[in-house]
Amino acid sequence: MLSYGHMNSIEVQRAGNESNASLLRRFTKRVQGSGILRAVRGRRYAERMESPLKKKQSALKRISKREDYNRLRKLGKIKDVFFKKSH
Repeated sequence: MLSYGHMNSIEVQRAGNESNASLLRRFTKRVQGSGILRAVRGRRYAERMESPLKKKQSALKRISKREDYNRLRKLGKIKDVFFKKSH
């Protein structure tokens, strides 16, 4: 019996003198039909949502970096660099 979180559990009973290969084949078909593997693989690389506090902190960090850069540019410590746009 295989169960995953809150999803359905899949159970396969051996029928009479059924071989291991056919039992495994039936189990595999049931797993594929249930969509469990598809759901797990889709969720494998999913990232958690960023908390509002982390969003705010990263925004404040970006703003302060931008201000520091502009201040240094105005003082002449950083030269303006213009990139040619390619079409």
